[in-house]
Amino acid sequence: MTVTSEVHVPGELGTVREYGDQALLLEFDGTAAVLAWTDTLQHADLPGVLDIVPASRTVLLKLAGPRYLAPTRQRLKTLRLRRPIDEQARATQPDVVIEVTYDGADLADVAALTGLSVDEVVAAHTGTPWQVGFGGFAPGFAYLIGGDPRLQVPRRAEPRTRVPAGSVGLAGEFSGVYPRESPGGWQLIGRTAAVLFDVTRAQPALLTPGMTVAFRADRQS
Repeated sequence: MTVTSEVHVPGELGTVREYGDQALLLEFDGTAAVLAWTDTLQHADLPGVLDIVPASRTVLLKLAGPRYLAPTRQRLKTLRLRRPIDEQARATQPDVVIEVTYDGADLADVAALTGLSVDEVVAAHTGTPWQVGFGGFAPGFAYLIGGDPRLQVPRRAEPRTRVPAGSVGLAGEFSGVYPRESPGGWQLIGRTAAVLFDVTRAQPALLTPGMTVAFRADRQS
């Protein structure tokens, strides 16, 4: 589908584009802004909006039909954040705690890339709450943001053809947990027994956008 008809909206919202004739694409500078504005959009009275889909730097508003393009864009011009962006990641208690055995194949490499010791990598990963930014390539996979900035490392030069389910990894600004066995290029630092996706649960995905997540080293680490 083609993105067309750019319009700049006053205030902090940024850029809104028509995405075909039944959607609007909102563009932001980062995932933290995406989360803050997704929260605002979900509580706004937006005409004809069927779904709100956050991604790394965008939010897609799916509309019930072309007739809603103009009124929805007009309504967007009046919106202001419900809460400041930096308040979105604050929480007295995490929504989810994930226990991790820190014995990943790339743990030593991550330590070398960051200039930290292995113990310091684990302390950094567990010491700062993360926040679910958006869903990823497989059901249940969530891109987590807001962790210790010292843990920003590149993806592996050569992706693995097989990454076991439950593997905990780092890539760029993100951390994540593989919900099932799959190929992958993230730096693996540990593993968890947590079930990230289960169709028998009322909410199949353990992690959904906006949740706060704390990692905790289990007794085997």
